[in-house]
Amino acid sequence: MEGSKLARSLHTLCACKPLAPLVPSSNFPPKRANRNHVYRARSHVPASRCKMNNGDSGTKASWKMRYRIRSASSASVQHISKETEEGESRNSLVSGDSIRRKFLEFYASRGHKVLPSSSLVPDDPTVLLTIAGMLQFKPIFLGKAPRQVPRATTAQRCIRTNDVENVGRTARHHTFFEMLGNFSFGDYFKREAINWAWELTTKEFALPPERLWISVFEDDDEAFSIWHNEVGIPVERIKRMGEDDNFWTSGVTGPCGPCSEIYYDFYPERGYSNADLGDDNRFIEFYNLVFMQYNKKDDGSLEPLTQMNIDTGLGLERVARILQKVPNNYETDLIYPIIERAAELAMVSYAEADDLTKTSLKVIGDHIRAVVYLISDGVVPSNVGRGYVVRRLIRKVIRTGRLLGISGDGKGNVDGAVLPAIAERVIELSDEIDSNVKSRASRIYEELKREELRFVQTLERGEKLLEQLISSALLSARDNGTRPCLSGKDAFVLYDTFGFPIEITREVAEEQGVNVDMGAFDIEMEQQRNQSQAARAVVKLAVGNASEITEGVPDTEFLGYDTLYSRAVIEGLLVNGSPVKEVSEGSDVEILLNRTPFYAESGGQIGDHGLLYVSEPKAKAKAIVEIQDVQKSLGNIFVHKGTVREGAIEVGIEVEAAVDAKLRERAKVHHTATHLLQAALKSVIGQETSQAGSLVAFDRLRFDFNFHRPLSDHEISEIEGMVNRWIGDATSLHTKVMPLADAKEAGAIAMFGEKYGDQVRVVEVPGVSMELCGGTHVSNTSELRGFKIMSEQGIASGVRRIEAVAGEAFIDYMNVRDFQMKHLCSTLKVKAEDVSSRVESLLDELRTARNEVSSARAKVAVYKASMLANNALSIGTSKTIRVLVEHMDDIDADALKSAAEHLINTLQDPAAVVLGSSPGDGKVCLVAAFTPGVVDLGIQAGRFIGPIAKLCGGGGGGRLNFAQAGGRKPENLLSALEKASNDLVSILSEKVC
Repeated sequence: MEGSKLARSLHTLCACKPLAPLVPSSNFPPKRANRNHVYRARSHVPASRCKMNNGDSGTKASWKMRYRIRSASSASVQHISKETEEGESRNSLVSGDSIRRKFLEFYASRGHKVLPSSSLVPDDPTVLLTIAGMLQFKPIFLGKAPRQVPRATTAQRCIRTNDVENVGRTARHHTFFEMLGNFSFGDYFKREAINWAWELTTKEFALPPERLWISVFEDDDEAFSIWHNEVGIPVERIKRMGEDDNFWTSGVTGPCGPCSEIYYDFYPERGYSNADLGDDNRFIEFYNLVFMQYNKKDDGSLEPLTQMNIDTGLGLERVARILQKVPNNYETDLIYPIIERAAELAMVSYAEADDLTKTSLKVIGDHIRAVVYLISDGVVPSNVGRGYVVRRLIRKVIRTGRLLGISGDGKGNVDGAVLPAIAERVIELSDEIDSNVKSRASRIYEELKREELRFVQTLERGEKLLEQLISSALLSARDNGTRPCLSGKDAFVLYDTFGFPIEITREVAEEQGVNVDMGAFDIEMEQQRNQSQAARAVVKLAVGNASEITEGVPDTEFLGYDTLYSRAVIEGLLVNGSPVKEVSEGSDVEILLNRTPFYAESGGQIGDHGLLYVSEPKAKAKAIVEIQDVQKSLGNIFVHKGTVREGAIEVGIEVEAAVDAKLRERAKVHHTATHLLQAALKSVIGQETSQAGSLVAFDRLRFDFNFHRPLSDHEISEIEGMVNRWIGDATSLHTKVMPLADAKEAGAIAMFGEKYGDQVRVVEVPGVSMELCGGTHVSNTSELRGFKIMSEQGIASGVRRIEAVAGEAFIDYMNVRDFQMKHLCSTLKVKAEDVSSRVESLLDELRTARNEVSSARAKVAVYKASMLANNALSIGTSKTIRVLVEHMDDIDADALKSAAEHLINTLQDPAAVVLGSSPGDGKVCLVAAFTPGVVDLGIQAGRFIGPIAKLCGGGGGGRLNFAQAGGRKPENLLSALEKASNDLVSILSEKVC
């Protein structure tokens, strides 16, 4: 299909209708720094307002063309309530920020500790993203960590992608949202939770009691009684519901319990009869109270928990919708300003837009909000894990924006990135959600810009692929006498890999008379949806062996900052995860001690190695255990993993614990070097770079950081020089413990992946670095001796990795390099300073020799081809076509290509040549070359050679007249060439006879 046809198809699809000029409304939403106003239509404007990008003349498909926008007259009006219909005040609406503050202040005044929101990147390895307010308290609910406070309250940032297809289509689904929660850890229970929830809802938020409905678990008579007899809810507004709706469980086993929910009624005039709380048009559930009182066992039975807990969640966006009297969560002041910015860039009026346009704007508002907070928390776009979630959301925003006609950065640069312009509004609203977002703004903008511009290039490649697929579908249909159809799999590749909306694919294809197999496309979509439920709303908890094993075992006292030796008592032994009383020689074992000098892996630093001794009274060794790793588990209990080398050990005996001093010194050196490296990176490439992971090992350090390009040789040299100067300064380190708030106020930065309590350990290299860190460090920078970067490379989009050495590892590394250089000098017979020039000279000689060999091989191949030209078959009577299919022995791919080119020039048009060879190492080379006369008959070299190559365990393709392929089964080459000959003769005979 010609490019101009595709361009005309897109032009038809993207044709714009005239829009009304945009003027600010004076009544909603409430003004926020004179920015947050809604645009309303007043009169029509010229069609030129909805224009294509300059230079797009219709000769090429372009995503810069505007998508058609339905006229304002088609906008739908949603009935909300009588109050809204009567125009009740939208000017006096309570803000989302004030709702959050009021919730936290309410529970703080009732003895709850206000705790900060945890990161969207959870410590819990069973969950990809933070999906619930209770996640940071999971170890407490499991009994694996002691409670720090009896009751707490939070405003938790959450991400869920299991309902991503519903975003914008319903009034309440989001990917990013805030969950306000109050928690009790074995303190208060149902009565207090219910009464406080009611007081907060009806008095603090002043929601009319007659509009509130309650659901309880069908068997929870206690909760029903509290709601009815104490709170005073009429029985008609309390619904008993089944296990699917009102019994919270984490999985097949673990803590669980009934829950009770509070619903708001938008239409109380409809009465009690046949009221269905599942009716989203009438009700919205905004507060969920989970009464965690049971443990579900393997057999499904329930046993009471010894410590009953409260876990609640109040959806901030939902409460804001209710209090601000708007049709959906998106039109609150938490999200609407973002939607407003997107509407400005699309030059549309949200208030007068049709439902499709409104949905698109909601998707943009929701997804860009999620992306900004994810990037702020250190997640960068990639093709795996959390990064894939970010990349998918970004791509959907870009696709959706372009369907609305958004292009450019909103500042006149039509080729610029639009996402930073929308993200700017998200960041403006972030102050009370996460104070760190503004300080990370430059990095957020850079990530968004880079990802968007890269994806736009992918979209352009998608346009070309669509054109090719439509051409192939038309050609195949003509050959087979069928109706042209684009496969669902191809349409899905366009959608998933190239970001091509299915609407565009269908419109463009149908313009050319090509159907799209939507059934197969839907199957592909469903399979992908099932595979990408990465951040699903499930929090796995388990109560079982872990709590039984550690019952009665106190937290391990860590002595390793001050000593490498101590006496300790064995509190527990585990073999293959099961507790035992005694372990004999030769057994692998996990040992729990009451105190230890061994450092447990955390903050990137690996666990110590060493020995445990059990001695007789006369100091004669009775048992020796070699410790190979130490992990921190089940709260703050250290698990020493090792092997009993001599004797036997048992629970309750005293041991002597000794850390391997040399290995500890290597770890200390590398941990301090990591701090210096981070400081140098920030100095050389910018303060916005941040840590994305680390490893502190005995033989090296590894440091991952967020940056968008490789470091130059000059930058690496500068970083090395800076760290080595700090080492030479012989600066003493300062270590102290202080409140977390004071440490942050002093400017200390956190180590990636580390969790901090109220009191934190601060490691400072005066004038260089100050970090929160629980790792072990040298006392003076001079102990590092030297620092060398071994490698710098990219490991994911926007993430770089440095591996380096210091201390003894630095000496080892330099010694090996010196030995290698001396050996190289000896081999080349040159001085060290002449090695580079000598190697370059040898490479030049090698390239010249290879070119000569390649030229000779090509000449031999052409000579062989000349000898084979007479073997060509003649097909047809009225029009003779020459066909030659031959095995060319062991010549390589380049020589095979030269032979095919010679033959196709030698044989008269029309002619078809297919050659194959086996150059060795289990390889197969194939070439197909067709003259114009053969191509005009509808036979393409690229499509022909592919099936032949598959017979040889490979594949390939190319142009209409020339294609190359390869394979890994040379034993099949002769039969594959025989098939190629038969197929060519058969096809061409039909064409010319």
